[in-house]
Amino acid sequence: MKVLVLGGTGAMGIHLVRILEKQGNQIYVTSRNRSGINNNINYIQGNAHSQEFLNNLLSQSWDVIVDFMVYSTPVFQQRYAQFLKSTKQYIFISSARVYADSTNPITENSLRLLDAIKDSDYLKTDEYALTKARQENLLFDSNSKNWTIIRPYITYDDERLQLGVLEKEDWLYRALHGRSIVTAKDIQTKMTTLTAGKDVARSICALIGNKLALGEAFHITNDQSISWQQISKIYIHSLAENGFMVKLVEQDLDSFFAWREGKYQVIYDRLFNRIFNNEKINQFIDTSTFIPPQIGLDTCLQNFLSSKPYSFKPINWQEEALKDKASKESTCLSEISGFKTKIKYCLFKNLPTVGRLLT
Repeated sequence: MKVLVLGGTGAMGIHLVRILEKQGNQIYVTSRNRSGINNNINYIQGNAHSQEFLNNLLSQSWDVIVDFMVYSTPVFQQRYAQFLKSTKQYIFISSARVYADSTNPITENSLRLLDAIKDSDYLKTDEYALTKARQENLLFDSNSKNWTIIRPYITYDDERLQLGVLEKEDWLYRALHGRSIVTAKDIQTKMTTLTAGKDVARSICALIGNKLALGEAFHITNDQSISWQQISKIYIHSLAENGFMVKLVEQDLDSFFAWREGKYQVIYDRLFNRIFNNEKINQFIDTSTFIPPQIGLDTCLQNFLSSKPYSFKPINWQEEALKDKASKESTCLSEISGFKTKIKYCLFKNLPTVGRLLT
């Protein structure tokens, strides 16, 4: 099969591309930074958000398009028909964040936030969970059924290790530099479901080219659920084994929101208990074979720690200053690059009203 993967360099995409290549498919992956052929994978350098770049790609015919890109709803509304016309199967990566809170294990027919909540302020936004649901609706209402909707929940790999709403840049960086991990107490008590990126990728591969998957939505999640508190303990134990003794600071939500943006992700997802019923995807792959999070998270963190120099995306020093203030700790200024960034860190850490003055 000739497969186009849009944005396939994340926790799921990197594994999906490798599996598809091993199966003997012709793989083309869009990338901002890479070009050329590597292990029979064709990297097409360019910005997949660019309509001109996309038009050139979609002028060709594809057996499968796997779309990991994140669009605004108006942009997706302009493009989805073009995607559907250019392929036999369009794999749209949505999110299990679309689901509303549920006291029962979530199925693909469970209510979505878009259909269930009455929060008018939230509904006016194009926040991620609403965006994905609105874009799903465009596919549901289309005249074509050559699409498959995938709803992964929280996925992880060696380079992506989450704690609540925090990426590794928000908590692991601090831990490796001898400072406390700062998180929200109310999130810690909730049950969640984390799935290895490779397991999600294997599941997507099981749906690719399968006629029974057309016109259907599937969430792909681990069978095992775990509390964020348990996840914290896994991380802290793994760090201790590598000589990093870490303290966890748990804040109330008001204190947490004082430095952390993205309240809707907390309120309409991380404060829900997320447990899933996998009967539908189990028709295509046995989710009982997925790696347990207790093992997978420890393995990925150990892999990250054994790979030096450590790889981190840019650090938000404004947030770091406010976390240091909350934990009564300090960052050595030599750790912060740039004179202006050093000044900004000092202001946010030391002046009580700076957050209100500058935001």
